[in-house]
Amino acid sequence: MQVLYAFKGTESDDFSKDQRFLLNSIDNMYNLYLLLLSLLIEVQKRAESHLEKSSKKHLPTAEEKNPNRKFVNNQVLALLKNNEQLQAKFDDAHINNWELDSEYVEIIFKDILASDLYADYLKTKTSDFKEDRDFIVDVFKEIIAPNDKLYDYIEDKNLTWLDDLPTVNTSIVKLLRKVKKDANAFHFLPKLYKDLDDKQFAIDLFRKTLLNQNAITQEISKKTTNWDSDRIATIDHLLLKMGVCEIQKFPSIPTKVTINEYLEISKEYSTPKSSVFINGILDKIIKEYQDNGNLNKMGRGLM
Repeated sequence: MQVLYAFKGTESDDFSKDQRFLLNSIDNMYNLYLLLLSLLIEVQKRAESHLEKSSKKHLPTAEEKNPNRKFVNNQVLALLKNNEQLQAKFDDAHINNWELDSEYVEIIFKDILASDLYADYLKTKTSDFKEDRDFIVDVFKEIIAPNDKLYDYIEDKNLTWLDDLPTVNTSIVKLLRKVKKDANAFHFLPKLYKDLDDKQFAIDLFRKTLLNQNAITQEISKKTTNWDSDRIATIDHLLLKMGVCEIQKFPSIPTKVTINEYLEISKEYSTPKSSVFINGILDKIIKEYQDNGNLNKMGRGLM
């Protein structure tokens, strides 16, 4: 949607550059994932450094001489820190942000220290793997994911990352919840695409929407004769074009799935009334295609 929104040409123009931007944006989502995972590792390193410095004070307290190392020794953080394949992925993607922007590591570390989560976690000096895992899941959900300063940092670093952030955060929480003590090295290295069809779908939807935009625009115009074109929100019109393209050109996607997906996107990016408008137009088009026998859908439940 965003790449199509930014496209200013016509269906006869070369849009290979825009397609590359689309694929690069998707690839960058994985870099955001790696960036946030690496933050957990850097916070653990910061905690270790904190304990070491405290113990070397001129007059350390009894607690500083014999600190609770439960957080530093957290088994989930150890899995991340000692994962050579994950480290190689960081190196390949040049994920070294926290070396240059260590103040964000400090922000997260101090927020953890000040939290009730941390206080409750340190009530004992030992823990099993489940307790360690639950603590890291809660830290990520309640401290890292909603942090406003980290949010601003991510926004500054990459144009498309803010829209990727909810998906990436959800993926990290799922992986953290499922990790086991004997997890293999690739548990935290999921595939970006489910399969090659996934990637091809993104390319096909982008290309087919552009290549057929004149015909699709005419189709939409027929169903919006009572609407002044200037009154239709640009995003609504674009989502309608993508939706009609899916209905026409993607036989394996159920019409209900198409409608539901674009309604959800409109709720996030367009006006409060957009979902009702988009639902009405797409529903009209689908019913017309059904009545005329032009709805090209294959398989059960795809109508």
